[in-house]
Amino acid sequence: MFDRLDLIEKRYQEIQDHVASGKLEIKEMTELLKESSSIQETVETYRFFKAKRSEYRDLETMIESETDQDLIDMAQSEMAKLEETLERTEEKLKVLLLPKDPNDEKNVIMEIKGAAGGDEGNIFAGDLFKMYGKYAETRNWSIEVLNAMDGSMGGYTSIEFMVSGKSVYSSLKYESGTHRVQRVPETESQGRIHTSTATVLVMPEAEEIEVDVKWEDIRFDTFNSSGPGGQSVNTTKSAVRLTHIPTNIAVACQEGKSQHENRDKALRLLKARVYDRFLQEQLEKEGEERKSLVGRGERSEKIRTYNYPQNRVTDHRIGLTLNRLDVIMEGKLELVLEPLLNEFMKRALTGEKT
Repeated sequence: MFDRLDLIEKRYQEIQDHVASGKLEIKEMTELLKESSSIQETVETYRFFKAKRSEYRDLETMIESETDQDLIDMAQSEMAKLEETLERTEEKLKVLLLPKDPNDEKNVIMEIKGAAGGDEGNIFAGDLFKMYGKYAETRNWSIEVLNAMDGSMGGYTSIEFMVSGKSVYSSLKYESGTHRVQRVPETESQGRIHTSTATVLVMPEAEEIEVDVKWEDIRFDTFNSSGPGGQSVNTTKSAVRLTHIPTNIAVACQEGKSQHENRDKALRLLKARVYDRFLQEQLEKEGEERKSLVGRGERSEKIRTYNYPQNRVTDHRIGLTLNRLDVIMEGKLELVLEPLLNEFMKRALTGEKT
């Protein structure tokens, strides 16, 4: 591990020297700065580790030659603290050296659909959208709705939106799956608890170089925008449907003010869906037995339950239960996401199969 860290630190210093020379073209400068940024935290953590390790060794040397017992006791006490610091820092370095998901820094396109439970499933889909929106605000991310089909009693039968900002995919990639809600619906007159579900899909935004979606491979259709219940909300065909003929993937968009705006949004959504299909095929090629913590191919599985009467959230993948549903729905989603990420990293470090 330390040989790898030495090489990374050497490369980091080489980049700093190149940048400081002032002899680089803008393109090369940009690439080097991007590479430098990707390894900066690792290098700074390693340098901190080496400094603390040097302090520890100095204290060892001092104890060997010291005769004053009080000074020896103070040195040993300090060494005990340094041991804890070195252990924590070494664990952090192991995490930093884990292979990074190439999509982690990307924006995402999310889809939330009401599933089981009819109107209540659609209302819950709307509640999830609000939860993600409030969480995005805490992270200074922005949300852009690409397409939405309103539920007749509120919420959404389906809503697709882009989340843009720093490291969005790394935070939200584990949200794909079936989310279950247990509560008394507003329409329930006898106060009975109902169970409903909504599905969430998280896709990294595709870049041009990653997925080749050509206009000649797309069927382009227009239709009138519609509101709750399917009624038309305008008389011009501004809504757009794009179908990628090679994969038969179709998307629609009606949120924009013009056909041109809807076409651009739909194309971004279509590219993300085609890229997501590509990612799933790659995972399948790597072997049926290889599964990640969340299992990207297991979207039909229940991943989380939101129990309103008991103010409880349970993430079934890691056995996490929190009686803080109220604050989580108000955007404190990190209460669930951080333990999930920590468990994933722990399993990756130990090589545990899930």
